[in-house]
Amino acid sequence: MVLEYVLKKHNLNPKTDVKLLQNIDFANTSGAFVGGTGEYTVEFEPSATLIEEQGAGYVVASVGTESGYVPYTAYSTTKEFLKENKALLEGFTRAIERGQDYVAQHTPEEIADIIAPQFKETDKKTIAKIVKRYADQDSFKTDTRFEKDSFTLIQDILEEAGELEKRAPYEELVTTEFSE
Repeated sequence: MVLEYVLKKHNLNPKTDVKLLQNIDFANTSGAFVGGTGEYTVEFEPSATLIEEQGAGYVVASVGTESGYVPYTAYSTTKEFLKENKALLEGFTRAIERGQDYVAQHTPEEIADIIAPQFKETDKKTIAKIVKRYADQDSFKTDTRFEKDSFTLIQDILEEAGELEKRAPYEELVTTEFSE
């Protein structure tokens, strides 16, 4: 949906101006591309960088950079849990922000050393390259606030894709209490 949104933003009709293959399981898209299916592929990391390192393709653009801050990761809870667990949720939010602060204050190599255990199949040099790419693309948020603009953007994307019947009110669904 985000790719289609970006294509439309650049005056391309995803139904008539390009041929999108959407019948390949996401786990298999990089293999299909390397095997000769398609002229372009949309990949998350580390797949995009591994395709480059294999000499099988190049990263030419960032869908995330082109789309704006799409809130891919948001933490959800019930109103009851929120009311009863404020200290826990505040601690969780502070922990996330400490991680964001660490990323903002350290080199890609230092970050790679810390996160490498989560990516056992990817070497640290490649992880550092990915971290640098994300930093250069301004992909890292510096705080935990779920901004209204991002909330509006995700609804724009969902609506444009025909997946949203009615917009949700930001003020009723999002709290920035712990970020503040």
